[in-house]
Amino acid sequence: MSSSARSPYLLRAGLVRNVRSGEHLTTFVVSGVATVLITRLFLGLSGYPQIGGKGLHIAHVLPGGLLMLVAIVLLLGYVGPVVRPAAALVGGVGFGLFIDEVGKFVTSDNDYFYQPAAAIVYVIFVLIVLGTRFIATRRPIDPREQLANVVDHAVEGVAGGLSRRRLAQASQQLRQVGLDVAGRQETRELLAACPADEVELAAPVDAAWQALQRGFDRLATHRYAPRVAVGVLVVQAIGAPVIAAGIRFDDGLFTDFPVLGVAAGSLLSATFTVRGWLQLRKGNRARAIRLFELAVLVSLLVTQVFQFAGTQFAAVGGMLLDLVLLGLLGAERDRMRRQETEAAKAKTWGLPPDSSRPPFPEDPSDPV
Repeated sequence: MSSSARSPYLLRAGLVRNVRSGEHLTTFVVSGVATVLITRLFLGLSGYPQIGGKGLHIAHVLPGGLLMLVAIVLLLGYVGPVVRPAAALVGGVGFGLFIDEVGKFVTSDNDYFYQPAAAIVYVIFVLIVLGTRFIATRRPIDPREQLANVVDHAVEGVAGGLSRRRLAQASQQLRQVGLDVAGRQETRELLAACPADEVELAAPVDAAWQALQRGFDRLATHRYAPRVAVGVLVVQAIGAPVIAAGIRFDDGLFTDFPVLGVAAGSLLSATFTVRGWLQLRKGNRARAIRLFELAVLVSLLVTQVFQFAGTQFAAVGGMLLDLVLLGLLGAERDRMRRQETEAAKAKTWGLPPDSSRPPFPEDPSDPV
């Protein structure tokens, strides 16, 4: 049977996944949400001015559409991985300006201040994240997809050269491709043939994410990090329904759907938090981290939806807190995974478990 016949249908159709799609999606969503919040803040502070006059009003949905067009042109006009972080940022800002006016799109009187608008915006971003996560994780990355991403780096390199940093990135990806994958040796030779060139397009998005990741890594190793995370989860589980009930009390506490939704989500989050704390006390740190992540995800996907429905953009603080907790827990999970990998390597090469020496010397810029 040929390699093509054994390939998944999507690969045969040319739909190869980008291994950095999660980073680009995060850039898109964060820039979009930040744009909505900054736009609302600016308009509120400036008294909601209108650009135009004499019967004309240039809504910010128009520059939003223009920025999305710019992002599409960047993706269609250039090859290689360099342009994607910029396109994700520009596209996210454009989408944020567009979706901020959703109240005008769903009401007959074009009501920008339509109360459910905040919840609609939040749900749309949540659906974007869930949909793309499903596409990215419903099956493991195929080695041929990994190899195709390495070739993507080489496409950039054969034309303009590769810096040592970008060559190291491509080489690291190539090491994750099995030796039996067709085209691996040719890709290695192609990378080796790319001329060296230290000129790089500025990548502030990548630099920002790397700095954020380093910050989360440092926080995750702090001795009080688990206690603080549990404490924040408990306070949030108790405080969210109390705040929602206090704000919505005059509207009928026990018949208010957003308040009941917040209470249900908070109860479920609290359940996962307690189970996680018990696992942490037993020494099962990996299981505890997973349960804490579930508690945060329930808060993000259930509790915050009803918070936005009931309190509109006043729920932003809780959302940001959940995102920080999720980043902290993800950093700790990745750190534990790296420790397990290094321990397995040490066992394979007969090194002491506490040895920090790599099992074999390797040059990160060598396209092995």
